Amino acid sequence: MSDKIVNILLVEDDDVDIMNVQRAFKKNNILNPLTVANNGVEALDKLRGTNGASKITPAPRIILLDINMPKMNGLEFLKELRADPVLHNISVFVMTTSNDDKDRFEAYNYNVAGYVIKPITFENFVAAVSILNNFWQLCEQP
Repeated sequence: MSDKIVNILLVEDDDVDIMNVQRAFKKNNILNPLTVANNGVEALDKLRGTNGASKITPAPRIILLDINMPKMNGLEFLKELRADPVLHNISVFVMTTSNDDKDRFEAYNYNVAGYVIKPITFENFVAAVSILNNFWQLCEQP
């Protein structure tokens, strides 16, 4: 179904992790358009079309979010996103190396759809992205 092809925003500051997500998408034949922002400030600018950034249209329905980033980390981004009346309902999956319970609890308090700890091996990462793809393919969007 063509409405299952939705924009996805990846908020990640590590170039290797960005490349791994792109490779995992390709390996899983995920055709969703993927936009990259390197931190929370840049992501909000792309979502809102502010500070000279081109607005992502249509707005992404899914955000893949790292926690540890400069300028505005993932938890600060989540707080801002959930407070925005236009953007608050976007599904967010945290994909991070942070296994800190405090980060996990805070992320779930901001209503994330899932919290995935980045696996060490690329094969495990590809499997995790495949599971995420299956999840968002099955979920009906408003």
